[in-house]
Amino acid sequence: MSERIFHITTERAWAEANAQHAYTADSLATEGFIHCSKADQVVWVANQRFRGRTDLVLLHIDPSRLDAKVVYENLEGGEQLFPHVYGPIPVSAVVDVTPFLPSKDGMFCLELSLESTRGDRETV
Repeated sequence: MSERIFHITTERAWAEANAQHAYTADSLATEGFIHCSKADQVVWVANQRFRGRTDLVLLHIDPSRLDAKVVYENLEGGEQLFPHVYGPIPVSAVVDVTPFLPSKDGMFCLELSLESTRGDRETV
């Protein structure tokens, strides 16, 4: 299994993806890719873009199960490279889904280790 990448989305969007057997984000239509993060980038992204949201889940994605290419790049002029998925994410590529809730102050932190393997699932 490849090093996992992660995507933050809403519970509703994930439910819709399950019904369609693939996840697509608005950014796929508008930018041509789905924004993802490496394990050490998830909390920073969550606090920048989703502070206070309580309807989120974190998709754990195995890149080796993707049909689309993954490109590590920064298109906003920063120094960090982020994984971008240039196509839909099949539900079968999502090996785990975890609730992603902020603390009482609205900030995100992760107690679980995103690096650990929690048993692959064929479907989530």
